[in-house]
Amino acid sequence: MSQENLYNDKARKKLKEMVDNIDFAMMETGLGKRPTHIIPMSTKKIDDDGQLWFLSNDSSEHNANIRGDGYLQLIYSDPNEMEFLTIYGTAEISKEKKVLEELYGKADDTWFDGVDDPNLSAIRVQPKEAHYWDTQSGKFITLFKIGLGAISGKKQDIGKEGDLHLNSEV
Repeated sequence: MSQENLYNDKARKKLKEMVDNIDFAMMETGLGKRPTHIIPMSTKKIDDDGQLWFLSNDSSEHNANIRGDGYLQLIYSDPNEMEFLTIYGTAEISKEKKVLEELYGKADDTWFDGVDDPNLSAIRVQPKEAHYWDTQSGKFITLFKIGLGAISGKKQDIGKEGDLHLNSEV
């Protein structure tokens, strides 16, 4: 893989593109504990500033961990497309009605009793560091290139990976 670090608008665009394509993340909280707490979460929104939004049960273990120190790790993975993204950041919990109404959808009735459910909360994640791996050609082409490289002995460029600097001075 070739290295391509992205900055500011390009980094936010890449982050949004990958998050929108993958949707589900493994959210890891309680980073200072052993074991950490990890749960799958559907991304409800990524805003123009690169902040990610999730809905959550206010009495959940991950909400308690966020209230404790606010640091978390998000891991997005799409093995079929060979796209991967890891985000380290800080999180805050919101019970603001306007935010909950904006994020809530009919499918969320599976976990909550509507937008007025007292256990409904939103989690806003502000990325501090992010790194991506993107083959840009999908699983089968990537596996083919890996095989070709093994047979020919010539290194194949199977995609790009790099850091996403969302708010950098370059």
